[in-house]
Amino acid sequence: MPSRRRDRHQRGIRGPMALPNRFTGAPVRLRRTPRRSELFDRAVRDALARVASRCPEAVAGIEVGIEDVPLLASAWSGDRVPLAAALEPTDTTPGRVVIYRRPLELRAEDTTLLRALVHRTLVEQLSALTGLSVDEIDPDGDDDLD
Repeated sequence: MPSRRRDRHQRGIRGPMALPNRFTGAPVRLRRTPRRSELFDRAVRDALARVASRCPEAVAGIEVGIEDVPLLASAWSGDRVPLAAALEPTDTTPGRVVIYRRPLELRAEDTTLLRALVHRTLVEQLSALTGLSVDEIDPDGDDDLD
């Protein structure tokens, strides 16, 4: 039984969990599970890569960013929180798509559904921004949630 001093606040024992490598003497690094934000970032990156490989003109000159939540309540109308926003290009700035992490995470039951929801949201925002149809940007988009 670990001593009370080593398990303060019931957070588990502190200190190294494995002995050093016996050949090199270097500490063994334990694998940790990725954070939710890291999983979301990876989902956005994969969705962007998928769209770029199928329809490169849809992402040409478009910046994609991630925000945790929409900043202002006045940025949307009604009682629904937006999942993303598409900002038209100006003379000085390129077109932008902003994807909101927390609203999407709250709507997805698991990681697979989150990845599909992120992809679908990105495709819809790119469609609104570029004028291309959803089918042109993602021809097999119906396969996402199957």
